[in-house]
Amino acid sequence: MKILYYIYQICVALPILLVLTILTALTTTVGCTLGSAHFWGYHPGKIWSKLICFFLLIRVEVKGRENLREKTSYVFVANHQGSFDIFLIYGYLGRNFKWMMKKGIRKILFVGKACEEAGHIFVDRSGPKKVLETIRKAKASLTEGTSVVVFPEGSRSFTGHMGYFKKGAFQLADDLQLAVVPLTIDGSFEILPRTGKWIHPHKMTLTIHKPIPPKGKGLINIQETLEESYQVIESALPEKHKGMVINPDQD
Repeated sequence: MKILYYIYQICVALPILLVLTILTALTTTVGCTLGSAHFWGYHPGKIWSKLICFFLLIRVEVKGRENLREKTSYVFVANHQGSFDIFLIYGYLGRNFKWMMKKGIRKILFVGKACEEAGHIFVDRSGPKKVLETIRKAKASLTEGTSVVVFPEGSRSFTGHMGYFKKGAFQLADDLQLAVVPLTIDGSFEILPRTGKWIHPHKMTLTIHKPIPPKGKGLINIQETLEESYQVIESALPEKHKGMVINPDQD
């Protein structure tokens, strides 16, 4: 069965997904340029993500949608198991949001321009002024119930375990006094590990935990929210992926 799936992956699924990616990027770019980035910056990517999971025969389960309130902005924080985290959250979270992503994505053909036009936030850690500019852009995005999604580890796991969390997302939530919503991703690592070359069909589960409201303002609130989010996210992982393993490229 694995050989048949690899043949299907190369000959059928991947060519279709390449075309879908280019079309989605172009649709997003044109739509955001001529219309509303609130709509065109989210819905084409949502459909694209669901189609990718469909054509690659990946099953998805979502738990905890009832924990979210309509027309409410949140700071979502998730563990980063692999590349398919993007498709899981974009396609199945069910909330209009902006990504906080590495600035290197801007250089990807078609995709980088689409992300820029959609208003996603490129994180630049080259200096304090650049970090403040990133936070300013994130604040400006949190309107009309739009949220932001952040991977606080900053990079994909090499092992499926979580690394340490950086404070940026929690600083943003503290500044704006927004609730932080922990998201647990499970199964993405089995589909395509960071060092892997082949996609393996595997069920992905997205667990949406209860929002963590601000308990105050300042460094204590930031640290307590960070620690609570980490514990909550880890609690929904299988035993084999529990325990911190720091990635060598976490900076």
